[in-house]
Amino acid sequence: MGKSGKKRILLKIGTNVLTKETDNISRGKIEDIAKQIARLKDDYEFVIVSSGAIAVARQFVKLESNGKEINVKQALASIGQPHLMRIYQECFRELGLLTSQCLLSYSDFEKEQSTINIVNFINVLGENNYIPIINENDTVATDAIKFGDNDKLSALAAALLKVDLLMIATNTNGIYTKDSMHNHQEKTILETADIQSLKSEVGKTISSGGTGGMISKIEAAEIAQKANIETWILNGLNDNFMLDAMRNKSVFTKITRK
Repeated sequence: MGKSGKKRILLKIGTNVLTKETDNISRGKIEDIAKQIARLKDDYEFVIVSSGAIAVARQFVKLESNGKEINVKQALASIGQPHLMRIYQECFRELGLLTSQCLLSYSDFEKEQSTINIVNFINVLGENNYIPIINENDTVATDAIKFGDNDKLSALAAALLKVDLLMIATNTNGIYTKDSMHNHQEKTILETADIQSLKSEVGKTISSGGTGGMISKIEAAEIAQKANIETWILNGLNDNFMLDAMRNKSVFTKITRK
């Protein structure tokens, strides 16, 4: 819970959601997220972990490089990040919402002083009605771009900030049972606290636009569960996906605390 007394939600938004499964960032999707937050802001304080910087850059630049693919992605991230933040800022500002950029790397979570600093400055942002938008500091972190499309980062941040709920917005109606996937009649696992059973239901596939996949989302939920935080995996492609989930008007997976 934030110092404002409001419940704190960490919303992780994957690349496939931000692009609506295309090759371009969807301003309409970011507007949809902003509208939902505007309607919930009296009761909830939001922290966002957003992918999409590389996808933004790929819309308008093609880099020539003899280096490794990871270096090309890092360069794209550095080009795309300010553009991504500009879109967030413009869409959120239209609804009176204030945003801030926070670039973090996994090493920041391993040093005690760094973790104290993260908590303190994000608390200050929340107290002043700024919404922190966190992204991996891709330009210096080599492992991050190929790991989990910010899923692990969102879970680490959720645990550190002691949020009340972790929402992972993806391009499916939560986690499907293995049998239903084989039958092409997807059936969502609605609620469970059993992480191991979830792992047995999914394969190692990764998402098309991002670098994650369902296994990385389950691993994120496992980190959150150890911190006594509930995780919802829900379909961010739908308009009003947060509002509908809160009102039990949509199908999604709820991974409860033990």
